[in-house]
Amino acid sequence: MAKTNPFTFIQQVRSEVSKVTWPTRRETAVTTVMVFIMVVIAAIFFLLADQLMSWGIGLLLGVGS
Repeated sequence: MAKTNPFTFIQQVRSEVSKVTWPTRRETAVTTVMVFIMVVIAAIFFLLADQLMSWGIGLLLGVGS
């Protein structure tokens, strides 16, 4: 591995960071809201799936009466 001095390393890092396409504030906000919506949808789905399986297993084992 080649050794570089700290000044050269910082120059290379700044050069690479300048190539990054950073999201706008609006894009970040929209993405955050979409993540929260998907989390709520997933939580509701798994709650319903768990309730349905619990009801089915209780019915199957006769514990539901």
